[in-house]
Amino acid sequence: MKAATPRPSVRALSSITPPSSYQTARFVSRTSNAKSSLTAETTNGLWHQAPQSPKKPSASPLAKLPLSSVLRSLLILSVSSSSVLLKPCIYTLSALAHPKTAILDVAKNPFLNLLVKHTLYKQFNAGENKLEVQRSINAIKHLGYRGVLLGYAREVLVGESNADPRDEKASRQEIRMWLDGTLQTVDMAQEGDFVALKFTGMGVQALEYLQKQAAPSEFMDESIKQICDLAVSRNVRLLVDAEEQAVQPGIEEWAMRYQKYCNSRTPGHAVFYNTYQAYLCSTPTTLARHLEISRQEGYTLGVKLVRGAYLKTEPRHLIWAKKEETDECYDGVVDALLTRRYNGMLKSASAEHATELPPVNVIIATHNRESVRKAHALRLEQASRGQNSNVDLSYAQLQGMADEISCELLQGFQSAEAETAKTQPTESPNVYKLLTWGSVKECMGFLLRRAVENTEAVGRTKESQEAMFSELKRRARLAFRSSN
Repeated sequence: MKAATPRPSVRALSSITPPSSYQTARFVSRTSNAKSSLTAETTNGLWHQAPQSPKKPSASPLAKLPLSSVLRSLLILSVSSSSVLLKPCIYTLSALAHPKTAILDVAKNPFLNLLVKHTLYKQFNAGENKLEVQRSINAIKHLGYRGVLLGYAREVLVGESNADPRDEKASRQEIRMWLDGTLQTVDMAQEGDFVALKFTGMGVQALEYLQKQAAPSEFMDESIKQICDLAVSRNVRLLVDAEEQAVQPGIEEWAMRYQKYCNSRTPGHAVFYNTYQAYLCSTPTTLARHLEISRQEGYTLGVKLVRGAYLKTEPRHLIWAKKEETDECYDGVVDALLTRRYNGMLKSASAEHATELPPVNVIIATHNRESVRKAHALRLEQASRGQNSNVDLSYAQLQGMADEISCELLQGFQSAEAETAKTQPTESPNVYKLLTWGSVKECMGFLLRRAVENTEAVGRTKESQEAMFSELKRRARLAFRSSN
């Protein structure tokens, strides 16, 4: 398979046109009653009526968030869900991500740096140094989350650099910068956390290798293995982010190389994960092929499943025609992975092993409530039947996005389903928050992508805004009652 023609990243756009109706609808939640399920007075679980106690009513899932977080989320979500405000916001972020004057450069303008850091940056990012990052991780774990998926913001996108990939000295310098930042990230992470890798962060030479689907150079290979060895020694897991199709096939080949290097050390346990995008028509076939490779080579495959974040820049024919098809792909793949049984969506790549999947560890990384609901209900159904699929499962959402879904997983969500399943699960779900760290300047591209992503999910963002507004009203009522 040939690498796709390089396409300019969405970060390089100087202006953004309104999304098409398909783009807007594609990532809107399918749940019709989402607006009522998160009102201030709700005592419902995610799907079924939760058992009620007249003496101790269940609290709002968002009650655990600090007031400052609720207010900041409400402000940002109000802009993100407004078709009038979102476009100028994206235009401004694009100008800040690619400044043409010093006044628009957050690294040179201290007032602008302060403004961005305490609004958008603080909403989605972990910090600029180890102290700030550790503080963010501890705060997230204090809320009840199992841990974080921590990523370093540095990356180089197709079409964004004019450096010469044949300049070996400059290329090694870029790789060393990426290596140092990634090793710092592993060092910042705590036991059981994940660290996200972007192979493109190694610079233009890595981009060229990935586009050509060539094996990494000796220096690149040594650098990646150094990160792998440190992660294993610290009991930290690694996952490779999916990127644009210009480089994605190359990324997948590299990911499988290092999955074998890391995951063959401990049977049943994945240290290294690859990311699969459900909006690509090819994803079920790609995943089935990787499962068969892991079976043949004797290691556990690590799978992080997302819907996809490059809708505006990917070749249209590679993506499912309808949003509903992406949903079917996502949920069908999850069902196959959690039951470890091939199905109509995920079909075996081997005639010899046409039924049962090999060992697999899974991260369900989505902001779609319906997909989370189905996956969690399946796990509880398995528990009620005494079934053990031996699939290590985690859930993940971005920090500052879909917080209501994350909090519902942590509180109330499980007990409601347990009532239906007539059993009490032995442990809480593994819920993680995805954070990026780096200077405000380094994170501007990441923040721009979050804003663009929200143009493709206006409906979902509106639901999150309503959830935060309901939580704010609930707290205001409680404060009013207390004062009287």
